[in-house]
Amino acid sequence: MNAGHWGMTVALAVLLLTAPSAVAQPDRGRGPMGKGPGGDPAFAADRELFHQLLRHRDAIRREVKKTEHGVETLTESDDPEVAILIQKHVASMKKRVEDDKPIHRRDPLFAEVFRHADKITVVYEKTEKGIRVTETSDDAYVVKLIQKHAEVVSLFIKHGFDEVHRNHELPSKPKGAGP
Repeated sequence: MNAGHWGMTVALAVLLLTAPSAVAQPDRGRGPMGKGPGGDPAFAADRELFHQLLRHRDAIRREVKKTEHGVETLTESDDPEVAILIQKHVASMKKRVEDDKPIHRRDPLFAEVFRHADKITVVYEKTEKGIRVTETSDDAYVVKLIQKHAEVVSLFIKHGFDEVHRNHELPSKPKGAGP
C-alpha cells in the first residue's frame, strides 16, 4: 500500500492497531439507522478482526517511538496470517475515521481521539510482516493523545481482552491549550 496522508485519520489509529479498538459500544438513542452497531454493516467485521488480533496477540510484536509531533510504530508478526490481520485492521480503522464512525467510545481516550481526528495526520506502509505507521499533529494536546493511544494499543497486545474492558485516562492538556 502506498503511504498516504489523511487529515481525518487516527490511528490508530488508531491506529493502531490504532486500537485496538474495534470494540464499540452501541450509540444509544440513534436507532437502527444511527452510528451504533445496528446501523453499521462494517461493525461486526471490524470487531471480529480486532478479536482475532487479540486472540493472536502472543504472535504480535510492537515498537513505539515517541516523536516531537506524535509517534512512529511498527507492528508485525512472523505469522503471515496475523501480519495480514494487522494490515487489514489499520485499513479498517482508517475507513472508520474517514467515515466518522467512531469506535470504543465508552473509553474516554478513544472518544477524545475521534473528536480530534481532523488534527491528526497518518502515514502508513505495509511491511513484509505487518505495518509501519507514523501519526503526527501540530496541536500539542493532540500529540499527547496520539502518544497515549499508542501506549494503550501496546497494552491491548500485552494484556488482551482485560485491557480492552478498561477505560483509559486522558493526558493532561498543555498550558495554554483550549477547552
